[in-house]
Amino acid sequence: MTLYLIFQTFHGPRIKQTFKSIPTQFYFQIHTHHPLSKTHAIALNPQASFLDIKRPVVHHTFDLSPQQGSLQCNHFLFESSRNNSHPDVVNLFLGIHRSGFSIDGSTLSCVLKACACLFDENVGNQVHNYCVKSGFFEDVSVGTSLVDMYFKNGSVEEGRRVFDEMGVRNVVSWTSLLAGYAQNGLSVEALNCFFRMQTEGIKPNPFTFATVLGALADKAIVEKGVQVHTMVIKNGFDTSIYVCNSLINMYSKSGMVRDARAVFDSMVDRNDVSWNTMVAGYVTNGLHLEAFEMFYYLRLGGVKLTSMIFASIIKSCANIEELGFARQLQCQALKGGFEFALNVRTALMVAYSKCKDMDAAFKIFSTMHGIRNVVSWTAMIGGYLQNGTAEQAVHLFCQMSREGIRPNDYTISTILAAQPVISPFEVHAQAIKSNYEKSPSVGTALLDAYVMLGNIVGASKVFERIDEKDIVAWSAMVAGYAQMGDTEGSVKIFIQMVKDGVEPNEYTFSSVINACCSPTAAVEQGKQLHAWSIKLRFNDALCVSSSLVTMYAKRGDIDSANEVFKRQRVRDLVSWNSMVSGYAQHGNGRKSLEVFKDMQKQNLEIDGVTFIGVISACTHAGLVDEGQRYFNMMVKDHHIEPTMEHYSCMVDLYSRAGMLGKAMDIINAMPFPAGATVWRTLLAASCVHRNLELGKLAAEKLISLQPQDSAAYVLLSNIYAAAGNWKEKNKIRKLMDERKVKKEAGYSWIEDVDEEHKETILSQHSERLAIAFGLITTTAGTPLQIVKNLRVCGDCHTVIKLISMIEERYIVVRDSNRFHHFKKGLCSCGDYW
Repeated sequence: MTLYLIFQTFHGPRIKQTFKSIPTQFYFQIHTHHPLSKTHAIALNPQASFLDIKRPVVHHTFDLSPQQGSLQCNHFLFESSRNNSHPDVVNLFLGIHRSGFSIDGSTLSCVLKACACLFDENVGNQVHNYCVKSGFFEDVSVGTSLVDMYFKNGSVEEGRRVFDEMGVRNVVSWTSLLAGYAQNGLSVEALNCFFRMQTEGIKPNPFTFATVLGALADKAIVEKGVQVHTMVIKNGFDTSIYVCNSLINMYSKSGMVRDARAVFDSMVDRNDVSWNTMVAGYVTNGLHLEAFEMFYYLRLGGVKLTSMIFASIIKSCANIEELGFARQLQCQALKGGFEFALNVRTALMVAYSKCKDMDAAFKIFSTMHGIRNVVSWTAMIGGYLQNGTAEQAVHLFCQMSREGIRPNDYTISTILAAQPVISPFEVHAQAIKSNYEKSPSVGTALLDAYVMLGNIVGASKVFERIDEKDIVAWSAMVAGYAQMGDTEGSVKIFIQMVKDGVEPNEYTFSSVINACCSPTAAVEQGKQLHAWSIKLRFNDALCVSSSLVTMYAKRGDIDSANEVFKRQRVRDLVSWNSMVSGYAQHGNGRKSLEVFKDMQKQNLEIDGVTFIGVISACTHAGLVDEGQRYFNMMVKDHHIEPTMEHYSCMVDLYSRAGMLGKAMDIINAMPFPAGATVWRTLLAASCVHRNLELGKLAAEKLISLQPQDSAAYVLLSNIYAAAGNWKEKNKIRKLMDERKVKKEAGYSWIEDVDEEHKETILSQHSERLAIAFGLITTTAGTPLQIVKNLRVCGDCHTVIKLISMIEERYIVVRDSNRFHHFKKGLCSCGDYW
C-alpha cells in the first residue's frame, strides 16, 4: 500500500521537525508542487538530518498494516495540529484518505480545524461531504468543527444550517455557534443564541460567558452586558480569569471604566491579558495618566511584560504626544526582546509621527524589511500626512504598491487626505478596483474629497453607493451640503437619516445647524433644530452650542446667540469668535470689544479670526486708534501674520473715518498685491467722500482684477455723476455695454415670501417691497427680518427708520455688509450704512 503525501516545498522545515517520529521503514511517495521538482520517493530515517534525505529514483512501498499505518499517520496529524502546522494537516489528511487507512471523528475534527484556520472552505466542503457519506456527521465533535469552519469562512447561513441538523449538541457546540455569530459581527444573534441555549437546558461554561461578553463589547450593548454579568456571578464564574478579562474588555469599550476597574480589583488571580486589557481600556477612553499608573503597578508587581502591553502604553504616549516616555519604552522593549514585535514597532512609528519626529519614525520603518504589512505602511503614510508632508506620503503609497502590498480600506481613506498632491479620481478608481468603494470609511473619505473640490454631485453619488451608511457617513454628507451653502440639501439629508433609523449625534447636529447659518436659510429652521438638539440632550455638547451661537449671530438674532453663549459650560475659540464678530456685525462695536477683553482674561490662544472681528468692531464703532492698536497687538504680541482680510479691515477702518490717505498707506505697505476686496472698500469710501482721483485709481485696479464685476463700474460712474462730470459717467456706462457687464439685480427676501412675489421684488428697491409684504402678512408688533444681496442705499435706510417708528416694528435688515437693527426710528449702524 502506498501513502501519497502532497506538500509545498516551502513547508520543508515543518516536515523536517515532524518526520523524526516516523519509523525508518515508513516510506512516502512525495509529489511536490514546485515547478522545478519531479515526483520522487524518499526513505526517511529519524536519525538523519532532513537535508541528508536521499531521493532514490525508484518508488518504495511499506509493509505496515492498515492499523499500524493509521495510528502512525494520526499521531503525525495531531502533532502537526498542535504545532499549528495547518497546511501539513490538510496535506497529511489527503494522503491518509488516498491510502485507505481508517479515519475517525478525531481525524476529521482535526482537519476541519485546519481548514477553519486556513480559511479553506473548498477542502472543508469536501470533508463535510465525506462526513455525511461515512456517517460521522452524527459525531458531536465533528459537527461542532463543521460549524466553526463555516463561520470562520464567513458562511453564516451554512454554519447555522449544520448546527440545526446536528442530532446531538453540547455546550461546546453552542459556544462555537455563539462565537461564530460574534466573529461575523452579529452581536444580537449571538445574544439570542446565548439565551436560547439556556432555555434548551444547556448550562453555559466560562468560555461561553467570555464569548458572549466579547460580542457585547464590540457593539457596546452595555445594558445586556450588565445582565450577563449578574448571570456570571450567579453561576459562580466571577473568579474565572477568562470571564473577568472579558468583563473588563466589555466595560472598557462601553466607556464604563470604573466598572472595568472594579472587576479588575476583585480578581484573585490575574494574567498578563488582565493587565493589558485594563491598560488598553484606559487608553481607549483617553485616560492616559491612569494608563501610565496602571503600567507602573504592573511593573512593580513583576507582571510578565508582553508585546501587547508595550503596544498599548506606547499608544497612550502617541495620544498625548509624550515623546520622552515613548523613547524610554522603546529602550525597555529592546531590553525585553519586544522591539522587533510588529505591533510594538508600528505603535512606536505612530507615537513618533504624532510627536512630529518623522526621522525616528522612518528609521524604525526602514528596518522592517520583510515584515512590513499594510498596517505599518498605512501608519507611516498617515504620519507624513499629519506632519504636512503630503508629497512623501504619496511617494510611500506608490512604493507600497510597487512592493506588492495591497492597500486596505483604511489606507485608501488615509491617502485621500493628500489631495491636491494626489488625484481623488485616481484613488476613487483604485477603490472601485479593490472593491472598497462601498466601504463606509472609504466612501466617507471620497465624499469629503469631492466636497473639497466643490463637486457636491459627485459626493452625493459616492454617498449613495455606500452599502451600510454609518453615522459618520451621514454626518459627512450633511456637512458637505452645509459647506457648499446648500441649506435645503443639508436638511433633507438630515431628515432622511432620521427616517432611515440612524440616530444623529452631536456632530450631525453641529453640521446641520451650521448649514442654517446661510443667508438663504429660514430662521425658524435653525430654531427647530435647536429644539430637536435639546430633546436629544445634545444642546450642551460644545460643538453644538458653538454652532448655535454662530447660527443665531449670523441670522440676525444676537440676543439669542448671547443667551446660548452664557449657558455654555465650556467655551471654545469658535464661540468667543462668533460673539466678537457677531456684535461687530450687528453694529455694537463696544460690546464686541467687551467680549474680547473677557476672552483675554481666559488666557485662550487667540487666532487671526478673532482679530478680524475685533478690528471690524472698531471700524463699526469709529474707534480708529483702538483698531490700529489691536492690529499692532496681533502682530507684535501674538505673532500672527496679517492676511489679506486683516489688511482689508484696516483699509475699511480708515476709509470709513474719511482717512483715505492712511488707507492708501496701508495698501502700499502690504507685503503682497492688494486684492479685489481691498480696492472695492477703497472705491466705496471714495464714492462717499467724493474723492475722484482715488476713486478712479481704485476702480481701475478693481476692473483689472474683476472685469465682469459691475460694482466697480457703477461706483465709478456715481463718483463722476456726483462731480458733475456727465461725459465720463457716460463713458463708463458705454464701457459696461461694450464688455457686456450687467449690473447685479438687487433683491431682498423675507422668510415667508413665495416664488410668485420674488419676481416683483426684484424690479425695484427690493428691501422696501419685502418690508411691505411683511407688514401686510404678519400681525402687528411682529419683528421683521429682511435679507438683501446688495448694500442698503441711503434713501431706503431713511425710509426703514421711519417705518420702524410709524409701524412700531423691530426690523432687522441684513445687507451685503452688515446687520441693521431698526427700532423706534433709529438704526444700530449709527446712520453709516
